[in-house]
Amino acid sequence: MQQDVGAEERVLCRLEDIPEGGSKGFPAPPGGLIGLFAIRQGGRVHVYVNACPHIGLPLDPLPDRFLDPRAQVILCSVHGARFRIEDGTCLSGPCLGKALEAVPARILDGRVVVPAAAGL
Repeated sequence: MQQDVGAEERVLCRLEDIPEGGSKGFPAPPGGLIGLFAIRQGGRVHVYVNACPHIGLPLDPLPDRFLDPRAQVILCSVHGARFRIEDGTCLSGPCLGKALEAVPARILDGRVVVPAAAGL
């Protein structure tokens, strides 16, 4: 039996929509300003706001392309900044030491759930 999410949350996608070791982008919700992206790795899902802390541009050059070719770090397509998947910390590039804005996420009945206000 699937549980419903409360008014304070929204379903981002089904877990199976994000390939293991891959990433997926999500447009801003209606009335929102910034999209989100999720990375599924090692049975966990990490969700971040799709904006580089350097100048706020989206990270992906093409839909769902947030990772380097070896799927080891998140990569900003504009300036080549590299971010740790686990916590979004910038490892190299113009925003060294800063971090992506993490979005709390949980898995509920095979769905990825985030706060309703994420990306607003």
